[in-house]
Amino acid sequence: MGVFDRMAVGDHEQLVFVQDRASGLRGIIGIHSTVLGPALGGLRMWPYKTEDEAINDVLRLSEGMTYKAAASGLNLGGGKAVIIGDPRTDKTPEVFRAMGRAIERLGGSYITAEDVGTCPDDMSFIRETTQHVTGLSRAEGGSGDPSPTTAAGVQESIVACLEAVNGAPAKGDEVLDGVRVAVQGVGHVGGVLCRNLAAKGARLTVCDINAEQAERVSKQCGATVVAPEAIYDVEADVFAPCGLGAILNDETIPRLKCRVVAGAANNQLADIKRHGPMLEQRRILYAPDYVANAGGLINIYYRDILGRACDTEAWSPTGIYDTMKTVLRVASERKVPTYQAAQELAGVRIEEARRSKMAQR
Repeated sequence: MGVFDRMAVGDHEQLVFVQDRASGLRGIIGIHSTVLGPALGGLRMWPYKTEDEAINDVLRLSEGMTYKAAASGLNLGGGKAVIIGDPRTDKTPEVFRAMGRAIERLGGSYITAEDVGTCPDDMSFIRETTQHVTGLSRAEGGSGDPSPTTAAGVQESIVACLEAVNGAPAKGDEVLDGVRVAVQGVGHVGGVLCRNLAAKGARLTVCDINAEQAERVSKQCGATVVAPEAIYDVEADVFAPCGLGAILNDETIPRLKCRVVAGAANNQLADIKRHGPMLEQRRILYAPDYVANAGGLINIYYRDILGRACDTEAWSPTGIYDTMKTVLRVASERKVPTYQAAQELAGVRIEEARRSKMAQR
């Protein structure tokens, strides 16, 4: 399938390929939608095996950002960017400055931020060549590391889902006491989530492709460590994917021994129309990832885009809890998978904005 055909599948607006020979930059910027506002999405640096793999990631992630912003009630569209390279060995200030120049040429239709493989320091280099960047360090007036707010939102989503499967009234964090959680990926967000869950009495099993990182979290939280491939076979109440996407697929879903899937990873379902129903058939409650992991985006929107302190109910994890409860209620009432309920709720808002724009022309 050609690039334009692949863009048409998700109705993407723009796909930009970036190259800078002097710095060695090879990057892709994907803009899925600007209907609700400028497309905001992180910049990922990853050693993709092929260009095709990088394109797939940009298309999937940028579309997910559109639904994440819409479901969270934010006036933002969805975008994503990637740099093809190993963040451990290929990072240079020149690479990020070159990426910033490419973003600046888009005139504000895309706003970048940190993501897997990048950090606030990298955003500082990007800011030297474009104003369209968020997620800077607190010292530079930005919102800083979004991991704590992302992890807090995931925790609230886990609580909402556990309440749903237990058929119990809201108990807040008490519902986490003694709950078994298998966490896949304990980096920035996953590590914070583990520490938060352990503080509430949860019993953790963790894995990470970085064995030292997994051991560090194990010591901090009293967690059991398993090999990355073994995490799918762990008996748990909750499976929390907090690494890369597309990990719920034909091979892994039959192996799950949990009641709830709720984590921070983007695009957890390899094929949403096939694997969403597969989870449903196995009576595993799925927390749509772009609802569960929206805390970081909400934090950036209020702090960096609107310039407000994050001390209002609108941005707090409680807002994510309420949104997740709404998704679960709609799915139950309409007898549809949770991913479909979340898409429909977000889609209504996007369509209303689209019609409003057309009426103004």
